[in-house]
Amino acid sequence: MTIRRATAADLPAVVALVKAVVPLMNAAGNMQWTSEYPNEAVFRRDIERQYLWVAERLGALEGVAALTQDQDPEYADADWDAAEPALVTHRLAVVPEAQGRGVAGALLAQAEHEARTLGLRTLRVDTNSENAATQRLFPKLGYRFAGEIKLAFRPGLRFFCYEKWLG
Repeated sequence: MTIRRATAADLPAVVALVKAVVPLMNAAGNMQWTSEYPNEAVFRRDIERQYLWVAERLGALEGVAALTQDQDPEYADADWDAAEPALVTHRLAVVPEAQGRGVAGALLAQAEHEARTLGLRTLRVDTNSENAATQRLFPKLGYRFAGEIKLAFRPGLRFFCYEKWLG
């Protein structure tokens, strides 16, 4: 598996990945993503800002994650020091046929590498309260549960926050 920054040429595959994942998320009761979010414009902006990373195996896109220093204002409500700069993983997704193969873990390992490169000591991520898979994954990778928040741009949903300190 190769982890690399996404390019504009990856956009159709990224959009197709999300279109494959959203119905499965929604069927499991996780309404974090919809047909409106995240959309092509969001991912295009991620690519332009060089935030978007992809996991590729044998030429096929298997996963995606946006690695940014952007923290939603509501992050101040979590059990962490909101003033501490952090690398934040957003829009993490893995194609259904590759789930369980370590793709998300590899993308989160890239987040650690990027944080260290940028001199950051903290990794953060949030996930929908109905996303059982990520709630199992994050603690396995050394993230601690840091409370629950609500996000203004996703009304009616609850999000669990996780944080990892780098030694």
